[in-house]
Amino acid sequence: MTAPGAPGRPGTQARVPPAGPPTPAAPAPPELVRVRVWDVPLRVMHWTLVVTIIVLTATGAYLAHPFLSPAQAPGGPATGFIMGMARAVHITTGWIFVDVLIARVAWAFAGNRWARWDQLLPVRRHRRALLRPSVEYYLFRRLEAPPVIGHNPLAGTTYLVLFAMFGVQAFTGFALESLVNPHGLMWAATGWIFRFVQVPVVRLTHYLIMFFTWGFIIHHVYSAWLVDREERSGEISSIFTGWKSVPRSRIDSAPELHPGDDQ
Repeated sequence: MTAPGAPGRPGTQARVPPAGPPTPAAPAPPELVRVRVWDVPLRVMHWTLVVTIIVLTATGAYLAHPFLSPAQAPGGPATGFIMGMARAVHITTGWIFVDVLIARVAWAFAGNRWARWDQLLPVRRHRRALLRPSVEYYLFRRLEAPPVIGHNPLAGTTYLVLFAMFGVQAFTGFALESLVNPHGLMWAATGWIFRFVQVPVVRLTHYLIMFFTWGFIIHHVYSAWLVDREERSGEISSIFTGWKSVPRSRIDSAPELHPGDDQ
């Protein structure tokens, strides 16, 4: 008795499918190199700026809408000069904020390769060429992040706009502070703005920039997380440690490391 599928029985012989093309081998992962991108002064300025923005937001929101009553509690001492304390902390932190801005401008000329001003302003040819891929990446029209070591040119340009906003924020803040002493030095430096713009408009501008700043912060954190997740480069941890892991090919071809090759 012939078993099913055995030779000699028509129509029951097992057919072996023809062999297809060989499956290509998966590409080897790129060799990663650790690069110290963000130096210590830049990281200190970054986190000092973060702290000042948080403090300025909290105290500024209270100055705009005070919700704590300074009235004396029944049977207890007075609650203190709360508004005055909030204003003093706000002004002091504002000066620290301005000091960090000045230091960052100076570091754009004294810092390392990736802290320099030309990483913010796309004046070099290769940086301008990456503007469109950067926009397409953030608009989900491109899967790969722009091949950069530090900031991509769109992020750098965004930081310029952010620092311009910070400059307006500082100026309007000092102008509002000068209202308490229209004969002082601060009034002479900033009070002239009230000849052209009314006080409520200056106050509103100062207040709105706070919301724009937090909008930027939300996008900034999201973008760092997105690039870190896709490239596994340590984008987020680099602002703590200063180190990124980037493909060796990117190091070998980085115009930042060969400035004479790109103008």
